[in-house]
Amino acid sequence: MSDRDAKAFRDRIARIDGAGYKRYREIVGSWDLPGFTLFVDHAQSDPFATPSAVRVEIAPDGTGIPVAAVSTGARRLGAATWLAARFAEAASGVRGRGTGRSGEVQMEHPGQTVLPQTAVVVDDQGGLEARFSVGLPGRGRRVDGAGASELLLQTVPDLVRRTLVLDAAAAEGIVEAAETNEDAEALRDCLGREGLIAFVADGARLPRASGIDDRPLETDGVVPFETPATMRARVELPNAGTVAGMAVRPGVTLVTGGGFHGKSTLLRALEAGVYNHRPDDGRERVVTRSDAVKIRAEDGRSVQRVDISGFIDGLPFGRDTHAFTTPNASGSTSQAASIVEALEAGARILLIDEDTSATNFMTRDRRMQELVPTAGEPITPFVDRVRVLWDDHEVSTILVVGGTGDYLDVADAVVRMEAYRPADVTAEARSIAERHPTGRRTDPEAGWALPPGRSIDLASLDPRRGKRPTYVRVPDGRTLRFGRDEIDVSAVEQLVSRAQLRAIGLAMAQLTAEVGATATVPELLDRIERLLADPGLDALYPRGEPRGDLAGFRRHELAATLSRLRSLSVGGDP
Repeated sequence: MSDRDAKAFRDRIARIDGAGYKRYREIVGSWDLPGFTLFVDHAQSDPFATPSAVRVEIAPDGTGIPVAAVSTGARRLGAATWLAARFAEAASGVRGRGTGRSGEVQMEHPGQTVLPQTAVVVDDQGGLEARFSVGLPGRGRRVDGAGASELLLQTVPDLVRRTLVLDAAAAEGIVEAAETNEDAEALRDCLGREGLIAFVADGARLPRASGIDDRPLETDGVVPFETPATMRARVELPNAGTVAGMAVRPGVTLVTGGGFHGKSTLLRALEAGVYNHRPDDGRERVVTRSDAVKIRAEDGRSVQRVDISGFIDGLPFGRDTHAFTTPNASGSTSQAASIVEALEAGARILLIDEDTSATNFMTRDRRMQELVPTAGEPITPFVDRVRVLWDDHEVSTILVVGGTGDYLDVADAVVRMEAYRPADVTAEARSIAERHPTGRRTDPEAGWALPPGRSIDLASLDPRRGKRPTYVRVPDGRTLRFGRDEIDVSAVEQLVSRAQLRAIGLAMAQLTAEVGATATVPELLDRIERLLADPGLDALYPRGEPRGDLAGFRRHELAATLSRLRSLSVGGDP
């Protein structure tokens, strides 16, 4: 009999019953429980503090995971995400008793996306490690031994058996999740081979439950996606076989139509398509190239030495826009800065919705050109840059527009949404543009060179707060507390989870360096990608401890968060 078995664990808990809460440190370590090993990696020092970090490891012969679910990396990720969602949903129903956070069990829920994550890790033999937190029970600030025994020797084992050890029916579900993710990866690979920037499969269900609920809308009125015949492409997937859908090709694509007909819904599906999705999400076969970035206006954001002169120049009083800095950007300057920052990070597809754009940034019609001559207007509208971006720099744009026809002159493809059904109206749009010329001038007509990457003073990335060398907190999915700074990322729409934002904060902490050290933004992003290549997200924790609250992120969301750090110092700052 092991000296670290369930009986020894129960005896250890009984020995500290009623003692000061910090005595929970005595249960830290590994314990051999029936069917799995429990690791108590960190015991909280107070019942009101962050809950304790624990893990369970289950050997391959104990999980019931079929070989078919773990035979490739894409399948393992799909399987791990499915298990994490299953455990997190079951744990949310656990109700503890006692002081503070006593008795709660929490695992980071993956949501609808399939991202690299640390909550559940599955190996190629079907073994797994699950990481979560528990609130160790307390009576006041004393150990509640009976509550701890119930939690750690009954509640947690029951959760493990119900969610991580699979019967035949669950085994079918995990294989479906694994195959779905493998198909999504294969479809993503097809984009490159076929020269596409996005693909929306026939039958996809795009509407979401609500603006704050990313689950699919479940009503009889949801219209499955149906591709226009002129835009249909077919791809071969390893599990689903032949799949037909709408191929979005490089260049300038307009999505238009009447209000409430699905324009923005389609764009939101495309912006979410940079990630894979779980089975039954409705967007499992909606994929977008990974270098696509959603751009919007963002009044009040901080901008640090961004060259927006390609869009805005000749400001009153001679203010320089080649290294534009402001703590309180307008809609137009913020949108210009976001485009330049996205290109700096490597974006080659811009996703824009006129509903969330600055009107004066998007276009200026002939009448306004006459009323406000070029000499008095510092803004070169996006309509006059969108073709330059594609023709000179191979940067594509997918744009939702319903209020101005100026973009018909510059579009390669036009899709009209009618009651959530797309129609290819490119030929009709060109005919209309020829019959009804706008009379507006392209202003200016000269080309535009993309600005180089900015140089960052690494000492300005300071994660310290008080006695903590690294202070990273995510109170909600829209705010990152980094050291003494608070970063608002509410306008970074392709951030989909707190776990992503937490990982971004820790990645920023990894970039800290001594005063005087500098690096360009692309160099910093490359550095983090190399760091995460091996061993992955665990490399972000300062002490390398295994935690289950991180999710993978793209370089674009890291760059966007970094650019919104108000204390950021960019080369040339005083």
